[in-house]
Amino acid sequence: MNVLIQQIAQQISQQIDSPFDPKESQQIQGGCINQALRLSDGNQHYFVKINHSTLLRMFEAEQRGLKTLAKSKSIRIPKPICSGIVDNQAYLVLEYIDFFPAQADSYRKAGTALAKMHKKNQSKFGWHISNTIGSTLQINEYRDDWVVFWQQNRLQYQLNLAQAKRATKRLIDDGTRLVEKLPLLFKNYKVVPSLLHGDLWTGNLSFDQQGNAVIYDPAVYYGDRETDIAMTQLFGSFDPSFYHAYNEAYPLQSGYQTRAILYNLYHILNHFHLFGGGYQTQAENMIKTLLAHLN
Repeated sequence: MNVLIQQIAQQISQQIDSPFDPKESQQIQGGCINQALRLSDGNQHYFVKINHSTLLRMFEAEQRGLKTLAKSKSIRIPKPICSGIVDNQAYLVLEYIDFFPAQADSYRKAGTALAKMHKKNQSKFGWHISNTIGSTLQINEYRDDWVVFWQQNRLQYQLNLAQAKRATKRLIDDGTRLVEKLPLLFKNYKVVPSLLHGDLWTGNLSFDQQGNAVIYDPAVYYGDRETDIAMTQLFGSFDPSFYHAYNEAYPLQSGYQTRAILYNLYHILNHFHLFGGGYQTQAENMIKTLLAHLN
């Protein structure tokens, strides 16, 4: 066993106040950003994310986000164990959860659980720290006004990143017009600052052995609950029973379909920043659709 794993195992032992001497270290899929391992001593199992030491704050913010979601007592979250730096590598240790296929009522229960989480509110939009969306900085500076929050902390910030990446003049000009016109999208819609997962695409929800939903890899903040629902429909979609159960517990309001385009635009712009390619054209078309709605 290499030195890195030994040192992480020592940190786990200290945190759980019990010996942990892993006999097995298995590399597993952990997304496109981090290296991921499953450490096991035969009885205890842990999921470990590893990256460069400069990304420790990303792991620390994720750890805090998971704890915040867990406090809502609404939906299962992998329990965070510890984070830190060893051998010039940042790490985050989480409870390891075996995932299983969805059962007949799994998505229905997931929709109800997410609605319960979204009913956890606070007075301001944002969060006490900034975090990351993918590997991109996500600004969570508190705002009293949701439109201002989305203009400055989300859309304008991503447009600035796109401009630095030499996006087309059309994207920047139309995006700037959209920022200015944004209040028109919220004339008849009051937003409550709800506890959000923040990055709830289809790859960040699975099910445990009992068929209960597990969500992970969050980008937590308080904002419009519709942002979470919109992202579940961005890259694929959940089972229809999820949306039916969510709307039974916490109905979406009129105009959601248009606002969903705006909220998913943030993620598409971020994908353009991270990966380039056709995401620029997709962002341009989404902005065009929104501007046409506002004219």
